[in-house]
Amino acid sequence: MNLPPKLEEAVQNHGYPLLFATIDGAHLYGLPATTMQFTVRGVHVVPTEQVIGLDVTEDLVEISKTEDDAELDLSTHDIKKFFQLMLNDNGHVMEQLYSPLVVFTSDNHNELKEIGKNCLTRLHCYHYLGLADAQWQLLGKDSAKRVSALLSVYRIVLTGTHLMNSAAIETNLHTLNQNFALPYLSELLEKVTAETILDEKEWDFHKEEYERLREVLEDAADATALPEKSTAKGALNDLLVRVRLRT
Repeated sequence: MNLPPKLEEAVQNHGYPLLFATIDGAHLYGLPATTMQFTVRGVHVVPTEQVIGLDVTEDLVEISKTEDDAELDLSTHDIKKFFQLMLNDNGHVMEQLYSPLVVFTSDNHNELKEIGKNCLTRLHCYHYLGLADAQWQLLGKDSAKRVSALLSVYRIVLTGTHLMNSAAIETNLHTLNQNFALPYLSELLEKVTAETILDEKEWDFHKEEYERLREVLEDAADATALPEKSTAKGALNDLLVRVRLRT
């Protein structure tokens, strides 16, 4: 992806040293997105002096700005908070870690991706089931059943199922559907715009499909080779200490 120079500059001028910053959101999911709107997520490192002192530690930094008509929504966690989320079966942070759309990287980012493989567990299924259910309920309450929102639900369910089946993170709907081969998904992706709305018959069909795919995810979780618990705590602790002592 070609990023506007001002966007990369804004990320690099974050204020704290960064471990990595990657593109999240619609661009990552293969959903329709305004080219000049970027959701960026990542990890920053609060200096050791601030961590051990009386100053408030900024576990979360959020920046919104417009640079040369490019809208940036940047949010980063401090390294310790991010590692804790990794150990807590949080799918969001794993998607950020393994996003192929990289704005800023480092040797520690590459090391973290290797360690992160041991953070993937069967319990991630509950993250994706819970998130899908929440998004589905919101969609059901909306009088306008937008295709873009429906695709977001499908993306969540299929990402979770792919993780259970392959022990790998994949978030792009086009790539996911190469494995799941859902013909209606290709059709939805071809015609979707921000304003495309489902009619009643289409909604009934997709309601049944959502319920079916939800069961597929549950079955995949029952059959997965992923472990029940993460084994990465020691390696994450070692990386945290090494990075913090250098900052």
